[in-house]
Amino acid sequence: MKTRITITTFTALFLSLGATAAFAEKIKMPKTKVSMEKCLEAALAKKDGEVVKLEFKKERGAPTYEFEIAGTDGKDWEYECDANTGKITEEEQEVDSADDPLFKAKMKISEEEAKKIALEKHPGEIVETEYEIEPNGDASYEFDIKTADGKELKMEVDAATGKIVEDDEEEIYQIGKE
Repeated sequence: MKTRITITTFTALFLSLGATAAFAEKIKMPKTKVSMEKCLEAALAKKDGEVVKLEFKKERGAPTYEFEIAGTDGKDWEYECDANTGKITEEEQEVDSADDPLFKAKMKISEEEAKKIALEKHPGEIVETEYEIEPNGDASYEFDIKTADGKELKMEVDAATGKIVEDDEEEIYQIGKE
């Protein structure tokens, strides 16, 4: 029942934001083959909890939903769902800061060094930073960068190597907490 309430709530919120054809055309919404609800069901099948944020983005050119779930296990999780197939493509645990023991155990480069790497690739302003633990235990910084042309891009920098591990992600919209 909780899943149905969450799906209904997110659908109502999305529709209340004016998700009409004019809205979609204005912000150049990518076409999808799978509904947000189907992707939400797939994410909640992986992790029981409350969805606190929804993002819709283009990742490597593919439309992708990302759900942040406050899990019943007391941890925060992110699930990405391919909006063309309905399959979960990525699972990450979020931690509060670089001082979290899981993150700190893998971290070899500072947040400032990681920001410099990100901004060299995409000049602009970092508007959000997240600290993520990959399924294999690696730690990464995820940055939302607002570019001079007004676009918001996401990229991840490995906290051990400084290597860019994810790039080419354009955020279309976000609903929920920052």
